[in-house]
Amino acid sequence: MASTSSGSFEDSPASTAPSSTSSETEAAAGANAAEKSPDDTSKLRMFLGILRKFIGVADIASVRFSLPAQLLEPTPNLEYWNYLDQPNTFVAIGDSNDEFERMLEVLRFWFTKDLKYVKGKPCKPYNSTLGEFFRCNWEVEDNAPAIAAIKAASTTGSAASSIKSGKHTPNGSRHASSSSIPKISSLDVVPAPKLGNKVKVSYLTEQTSHHPPVSAFFVDCPEKGLTARGFDQLSAKFTGTSIKVTPGEHNLGIFITLAKRDNETYQLTHPAAHLGGLLRGSLSVTVGDQCYITCEKTKIKTILHYMEEGWLGKTQNKVEGVVFRYDPEKDDKVRIRDVPEKDVLARISGNWREKMFFSLGPKSDQLIPLIDLAPLSVAPKILPPTEQQLPNESLRFWSGVTEAITARQFSRATTLKQELEERQRAKAKEREDSGVEWQPRFFVGAVTPLGRPELSEEGKEALKGLQEDRWELKESEVLGA
Repeated sequence: MASTSSGSFEDSPASTAPSSTSSETEAAAGANAAEKSPDDTSKLRMFLGILRKFIGVADIASVRFSLPAQLLEPTPNLEYWNYLDQPNTFVAIGDSNDEFERMLEVLRFWFTKDLKYVKGKPCKPYNSTLGEFFRCNWEVEDNAPAIAAIKAASTTGSAASSIKSGKHTPNGSRHASSSSIPKISSLDVVPAPKLGNKVKVSYLTEQTSHHPPVSAFFVDCPEKGLTARGFDQLSAKFTGTSIKVTPGEHNLGIFITLAKRDNETYQLTHPAAHLGGLLRGSLSVTVGDQCYITCEKTKIKTILHYMEEGWLGKTQNKVEGVVFRYDPEKDDKVRIRDVPEKDVLARISGNWREKMFFSLGPKSDQLIPLIDLAPLSVAPKILPPTEQQLPNESLRFWSGVTEAITARQFSRATTLKQELEERQRAKAKEREDSGVEWQPRFFVGAVTPLGRPELSEEGKEALKGLQEDRWELKESEVLGA
């Protein structure tokens, strides 16, 4: 496939093509001229007008309708859609020798995985094309405070008083590092924080299916013996005033495996969310559902219940939860009230956009801080050098569209986007006519094994290269677009 950088689509000054007429020249100049950017309200009106055509459609995510460029965020979907907004909470999973504390470490990661929605507004990135892929690294300090240290601090009363007053500790200020969790080392009872050793986390994701749209992802941190994987697929329905987003049939959540804990595995399922504010011109994400985190090996499970709105219609963003012992052979506890008090290890409470707490046992009223989201921001990625990105690598594949949108050349961006989409349709027709079934490059199946994608040999080699800072990859022999 030819490069989709903007240079491929610009008229060359030294072109040997026949000279154009003055009207053609003016048209070309108009296509490349900067256009007025629509404000958020105008964007939403346009978006709403398009969505109204899909009222009653069971799943608009499977329709894959094409939006005009001015409604899109100039970001590839595969780059945007990941769960490592705070990767240092991920690398802290498995640090504790206590199985209950390891569940709390997983929960701390869970509440930071969607920091992009807490800190920024919802957006619509580009639809991924078949065979498109994205890879990156993060280098983070492995300095997250131990759960045991947080629990110890709470017994002194000083932690509880700081919660009630709502004050931030010096290390929890809004000017704290974006790559670290707020520390509580200012409390005398807490042991000195761990040395901030740098840990590398590598990420690889590929669009493995187009109908239905599914991508597979794999996160690897060999130094800590941690991996995470899953299929991302959304189902969306427009209700007339909001969009309800739920996991698709192939999306069974995130599977985190701790190799250094005898391959202890946690399954984290996704709750349903609503994208609202379409009518009032201000997009917002609310969550009103239940989700589950389970570990069969330790026989510990968490139920989280997200409260969507209060009785006056005001968004609460509140979460309640329970951590408890369960029987994997009889996993029938699906609501918080179903859990017997004798099995309760902890209760979870807080605001998923602000602060989350836990309390020990079934009835304790002492809140212990789990995570404060206020001083955090989305951690930056380490990306492949531009010259070593492949034609079907997200940033390079969409570069022409991105540059046009950034330059406010929306008509041109829409044209380039439609060319890429048409090329994907043509490739699909070629495969259909020749009876060839699409095979992903970095994963063994488009939607299999169920819920837990497995890396192909090329996928394993690509992740190994990321860990060794080797960005070179041979070009894909077969392209989906």
